[in-house]
Amino acid sequence: MNLCVRYREGMTPADAANPLLAPSLLPYGLPDYTAIRPEHYLPAFEEAFARHLDEIRAITADPDPATFANTMVPLEASGALLHDIAATFYTVSSADATPAIQEIEETLAPLMAAHTDAIQLDAALYRRIQDVHAKLDSLDLSAEDRYLVERHYREMTQAGAGLDATQKERLTALNGRLSTLTTTFEKNLLNDTNDLAVVFDDASELEGLGAGELSAAARAATERGLEGKWLISLPLFTGHPLLGSLRRRDARARIMAASRARGSRDNAYDNRPVLLEIVRLRAERATLLGFASHAAYITSDETAGTPEAVQDLLFRLAVPAARNAHRERAALQRMADAEPAPFDIAAHDWAYYTERVRASEHDIDAAALRPWFEAERVLQDGVFRAATLLYGITFVERPDIPGYHDDVRVFEVFNEDGSALGLYLLDLYTRDSKRGGAWMNSIVSQSRLRGTAPVVVNNLNVSKPSGDLPTLLTMDEVTTFFHEFGHALHGLFATVTYPHFAGTNVFRDFVEFPSQVNEMWMLWPEVLTRYARHLDTDEPLPAEVIDKLHASEAFNQGFATSEYLAASWLDQAWHRLGADEAAADIDVTAFEAAALAEIGLDDPAVPTRYSSTYFAHVFSGGYSAGYYSYIWSEVLDADTVEWFRANGGLTRANGDRFRDRLLGVGGSKDPLEAFRDFRGQDADIEPLLARRGLTG
Repeated sequence: MNLCVRYREGMTPADAANPLLAPSLLPYGLPDYTAIRPEHYLPAFEEAFARHLDEIRAITADPDPATFANTMVPLEASGALLHDIAATFYTVSSADATPAIQEIEETLAPLMAAHTDAIQLDAALYRRIQDVHAKLDSLDLSAEDRYLVERHYREMTQAGAGLDATQKERLTALNGRLSTLTTTFEKNLLNDTNDLAVVFDDASELEGLGAGELSAAARAATERGLEGKWLISLPLFTGHPLLGSLRRRDARARIMAASRARGSRDNAYDNRPVLLEIVRLRAERATLLGFASHAAYITSDETAGTPEAVQDLLFRLAVPAARNAHRERAALQRMADAEPAPFDIAAHDWAYYTERVRASEHDIDAAALRPWFEAERVLQDGVFRAATLLYGITFVERPDIPGYHDDVRVFEVFNEDGSALGLYLLDLYTRDSKRGGAWMNSIVSQSRLRGTAPVVVNNLNVSKPSGDLPTLLTMDEVTTFFHEFGHALHGLFATVTYPHFAGTNVFRDFVEFPSQVNEMWMLWPEVLTRYARHLDTDEPLPAEVIDKLHASEAFNQGFATSEYLAASWLDQAWHRLGADEAAADIDVTAFEAAALAEIGLDDPAVPTRYSSTYFAHVFSGGYSAGYYSYIWSEVLDADTVEWFRANGGLTRANGDRFRDRLLGVGGSKDPLEAFRDFRGQDADIEPLLARRGLTG
């Protein structure tokens, strides 16, 4: 079945030679990455920029008064070629960033910023949208049509469309420079992360790791030309999944030190001057746009509304989180004091002794659970099965459809009635060309206007064992799998008319809500008993272990909440700076220390989840002044989990309600209005406080 193939109007024979300018012949319009070479990208972008500008000129040159039909509809139809090419490229630039792709991204960043400004700051287009917005109450529009006008008007206003020519010129220069800097930050981080991967000469240094983990480390070393050694690559966050298993303290210390050094060494990958310039230019831009700070600018168009609202929540949670972390550290210290050579618990010790305390207090050995979490079974009988039980959808692997890398698997997704829904791509394994962390992105977005169906991809960074050894996941990796698949479901289910509202195009501090809800099904009985089965014996995870997992859900939440809140506060601290403050001479290390002391989260044994120099979410991703979004969304998530439990849990009726009233609307409705439509009331914070052990 070949759904949603789009033919390009006005395509010439020369265009047809570039696969990015010709229609994809693959199902659902998935780009044919096997035909695309790096040299195709920049010419395709140049052509797409030109066509998009022509489409906008056609709108603004219309002599008739502005209407919804002659302004908003063609605006939404415009830029389809550019959208497709950008989605194709940025999928690869994050997941398989070869040197050639990195070079293209550096060249492209200011071009893309300039083009975006050319559209967003177009005075003639803004006037037409203003005209439609001014007579909105007199127009006979659907709810989605009306919201489209409101959003475009709000977004163009906030982008600076109402500024004068001189101000727009400065704004365009700022945006161009910022696009270059954020690309540089990401490139530096990727290169320094690869450079700082920790090499061990003897397997005895990695005592405590299982056969699969040792195999993955040996494979990673071999791929670097280090035959006979073991290489531990670094995840995006400060800690490391292996720190809970490694028995040798010196090995743990080496890994933690490497992780925390990223982007802060005096070398070609030093991100300190990069992030300081980003902070300064963001603050200047905020002032130009009429805001006191970048944080004020960002939150003004989020559900939070103001940075003060964010700060209130973070402060409210920080005090009990720090208190709980202090109590947790005391328990770890008692174990460290009982060692033959006692020592003070440091950051690199926390995960290892936490697992010992967990085993002691809850009789759970997290590392020993890995044989119950084989990756393929987690995918098929866990992640997919939960979606089938809840929403009726099914998945069929399509090995005949190529992805952008040999590791990528493609699945076709069907509704319960057998109708085609879209494609789901999975890119599970880590590699040097992939940025750290885990994420979802759309390659093709659903839109009735464009006649497209969704194609979404999940990226994780799981170590790949050598040979035929199975991939065994940690509990954290299983949680991440369910979380990212929640984003994928949002992208698959959103059913809208206009591309502006497609998939996960919702407010940043709402977008994590559906994905966090999906984590619930990881330990749901009907799901867990199917996927958590021993690799060798097929025995299910024992019931007493499951009970212990539930009983220990708040275990170590003082640490987990503190490290997250510390990063959120650090993000806010940088972006609360006004233009004058940001222009001052700032020492990054001293600034971090002062910010963490301000909120009482300056415990050296509990480092921030991301330090500034490797905080990709805010300095190269889309979460600047918005990393608080996870905990903000978790208020909605925890309240929703209570609703599911009170209403029968994993049922088709509940799934249909969540899909129809929340996931399915995409960004076509105010997100809090959509939440109230689903939940029947505003969210209560108490379930979140209870979940994280922050009551009392």
